[in-house]
Amino acid sequence: MADFIRLENVSYSYHLHGAPGTPALSHIDLKIERGEWVALVGTNGSGKSTLVKLLNALLVPSSGKVTAAGLDTSNPANHTAIRTQVGMVFQRPQDQIVASTVEEEIAFGPGNLGLSVSEVRTRVEDALQATNLQGLRDRHPFLLSAGEAQRLALAGVLAMRPQCIIFDESTAMLDPGNREAVMQQAKDLHQQGITILMITHLMQEAARCQRVIVLHKGQIEFDGSPSVVFTHGADLVTIGLEKPPAMIGAERLRKFFPALPAGILTSEQLLRSLPVFTGKMQPKPSPLEQSTQAREQYAIIDIRDLSHTYQQNTPSAHPALDGVSIQVKCGSMHGLIGMSGCGKSTLLQHINALIRPQTGRVEVGGFDLNDNRLDTNALRRMVSLAFQQPEDQIFEPYVGDEIAYGPRNLGYEGKLADVVEAAMHAVGLDFESYRDRLTSELSGGERRKVALASILAIDAHILLLDEPLAGLDPQSRKQVIDLLHHMRHNGKTLLVSTHQYETIGTAFDAISLLLGGKDILHGSPNEVFTQFDILRSARVRPPLYARVGLELKLKGWPIQENISNQSTLETVLERMLRKGL
Repeated sequence: MADFIRLENVSYSYHLHGAPGTPALSHIDLKIERGEWVALVGTNGSGKSTLVKLLNALLVPSSGKVTAAGLDTSNPANHTAIRTQVGMVFQRPQDQIVASTVEEEIAFGPGNLGLSVSEVRTRVEDALQATNLQGLRDRHPFLLSAGEAQRLALAGVLAMRPQCIIFDESTAMLDPGNREAVMQQAKDLHQQGITILMITHLMQEAARCQRVIVLHKGQIEFDGSPSVVFTHGADLVTIGLEKPPAMIGAERLRKFFPALPAGILTSEQLLRSLPVFTGKMQPKPSPLEQSTQAREQYAIIDIRDLSHTYQQNTPSAHPALDGVSIQVKCGSMHGLIGMSGCGKSTLLQHINALIRPQTGRVEVGGFDLNDNRLDTNALRRMVSLAFQQPEDQIFEPYVGDEIAYGPRNLGYEGKLADVVEAAMHAVGLDFESYRDRLTSELSGGERRKVALASILAIDAHILLLDEPLAGLDPQSRKQVIDLLHHMRHNGKTLLVSTHQYETIGTAFDAISLLLGGKDILHGSPNEVFTQFDILRSARVRPPLYARVGLELKLKGWPIQENISNQSTLETVLERMLRKGL
């Protein structure tokens, strides 16, 4: 197979305001063949986004040579042809959206290729269907959820029908159902002969590709098939990555099922490999002990029958919330889950009065948000919101100033540098290395950490976190989850919207599931993640261990308990092992 992309001794450094260059890539040699499906993984700031921007001439190398489709990217005369051949779905979809409706946005690219009107219409319809956006064709792009905007960006690229598509963390803001749809789309495009390059922090996605390239500090650390790369588990952990969840799950389950085959990388492989029960059924096992010492807590956030319609009383009106009622207990960590566009972000913005109630009631920590005399400054000292897109709340040029902004403007009288340093340390940013960094120079994951640190520096009692794990590498995700546990332990109340409940779900005290602007399910993680029929109707994929527990039941294993997490599953299996099953 011929090379479609080639990098020869490529280095790149960022030069801003005359300062010395910040090296992002060093001496990269790389070949990607036409039709390959490649995952590019690495920690935040490892150089992934820089590398892919070199491939379609958004950047040209500081030294070395990049060719795409046989064309030298350093020659400006080649840029249009290269970008027609190499399409890119950006990490932040708003950066590539230009039109006033979804349909017009998808038509923009092919319309500029001089195609016939009928051909443009065909491409638009195909792209709408491929990305499940048919019902949003007349919606303004900037009224879409982050997940819907990412699907729109992908649709715009698909309509161009390029020979190579680069996904720069294009699934980061998507719910698992739509994430799976994008992965299936990538697989289908690959089978059509299109070259696919995917940047991802989710190792379960990388495991499904043909080839995995690991970047570390601007250099290639590993390059090979998933089955080869993920055998370097200890080395991956050392540089801040991890093995795929199914691979880790298979390793833990082999003590119960020694015949599980080697080389399991995906959840589908793991579920297929689970054995059918062949032993004698034993009496119904006693239920696992449940704690009855739940703390008495009052609802510090009390939402009753809340509805909200964007662009109300206009032809473009569309409902975002429809009669939502949710209570969040003081000192708890409460999760919000649901597919993209179900109303999670809109709900969070009501809680600190960025949006005021149209119908229904919202009370937060003694504040009545329906009261026109509400002191919003006092409310926001109690309630802080970290946005889904960190760029929406970062406006200072330097990291240290951005994190200091909140406490400085709220009248903090102590030493601000100590507050900034503590907040940076909490999110895994080194104070000396990052305090004078330009925020515009940061990777997407680093910006998310800065946005979170700026919220922590305010020291609010209630924290609203909209997709706090999106765009973070595995090590950073663990740091943030540990931080959330720490804050909850210290009495903070957290309301967290997330699509990554596979990673964080067991940390929640309670979960609320939204669908189409309605709250349809509430309960503990174990209660919510074992309601398989409701989850299926809401296009929510249960966590891996919930699916393993269900699959074992379907294969005849005498399991009576509802299983949603690793510890419960292992407790049940260990009890069976002791009984000789």
